[in-house]
Amino acid sequence: MRIPTILRVRWPLRQPRPPRPAGRRRPTGGGPLSSQRPTLADVAAAAGVSVSTASLAFSGAGPIAAATRQRVLDAATALDYAGPNPLGRQLRRGRSGIVGVVVGDALRRSFRDPVSVQVLDGLVGTLGALDLGVLLIPNSCDAGAPAVDPLLESAAMDVAVLLWGGTTDAEVLGALRRRGVPTVLVEGSRTADVPVVGIDDRGGMARLARHLTDLGHRRISVVTLPFSRERHEGLVDEADRHEPAWVITGRRLAGVLDAGVVPHSVWETPASLVEHGAVAGRALLTAPEPPTAILCQSDLLASGVVLAARELGLRVPQDVSVAGFDGLDLPWLAPDVLTSVVQPLAEKGAAAGHAVEALLAGEQPANVELPVTLRIGTTTGPAPA
Repeated sequence: MRIPTILRVRWPLRQPRPPRPAGRRRPTGGGPLSSQRPTLADVAAAAGVSVSTASLAFSGAGPIAAATRQRVLDAATALDYAGPNPLGRQLRRGRSGIVGVVVGDALRRSFRDPVSVQVLDGLVGTLGALDLGVLLIPNSCDAGAPAVDPLLESAAMDVAVLLWGGTTDAEVLGALRRRGVPTVLVEGSRTADVPVVGIDDRGGMARLARHLTDLGHRRISVVTLPFSRERHEGLVDEADRHEPAWVITGRRLAGVLDAGVVPHSVWETPASLVEHGAVAGRALLTAPEPPTAILCQSDLLASGVVLAARELGLRVPQDVSVAGFDGLDLPWLAPDVLTSVVQPLAEKGAAAGHAVEALLAGEQPANVELPVTLRIGTTTGPAPA
């Protein structure tokens, strides 16, 4: 049986406990305060109040005088009492305090991709402000991998967030629905009961394609994200270009067609990594009739194409124009700056976090589509004569 890889993140980190006031020591023997770990009852006894009153002092709810609350907190400090057991408090509320975040790929690839890291940063930062923990669940889409990670069937979570939930298969979402776990999709297909946080990537890709045609390019090749769980690498037949199983790949390819561009060729990659872009670039640029422009569905793929062009002795953009998608800052690609569609990565993660907040409050959050912008860099120019 496969042992799933689990990364649990608790955000924000617990702050160090303040030092006890000078001259005060925790009782170590005799009397009601002799246990090794002080309890709420010990604090109540030291403060001269009932256990229920002490509990109200920590919860911040209910009628309790400010002076009484302070007396309880002072007693807790003197006894080095950290507060009620959070697990017990969560169980009483009927919640785990955990948000399951399903990463749409193996973690070894996801954490090499700045796009995934920045979106996750925006999400975790927002959830941390809500005092929610995060359970990261890898959802490898590799061929042969289980469609549903066992953690999805059993792990405690109040809400699930599917990062890159952009496949047409619904096994993961179906498993969460069977458990009754409210879910937020990031970059997924819209459904009636699941809020979706996405971007206008189709419109952004159309603007990028029009930028290339305005520069006079007619032989425009496209380097895509994976079409399906099989993660093929190579040219895609024209008959197979219209129905990618991955929604993100299909939307961005449709944006190229919206601009009136019929791709000179389409190259599928198995992942959004620089090395896969380099493989695509070498193959496309050494073809008998190479493209004058290559439009990539991610910046990492585009940067790989630029590196391949340099290896082949081609000038960018004089001999070939290259454009990407994401708007990443890639200083190691200097002196080039990619022409790219910029998406608000951290904001997208934060929007997913706010959708989680609404679901926990019993509300149905609206779908969110964030705008994108076109950034003209140094890697695109007029088509060569």
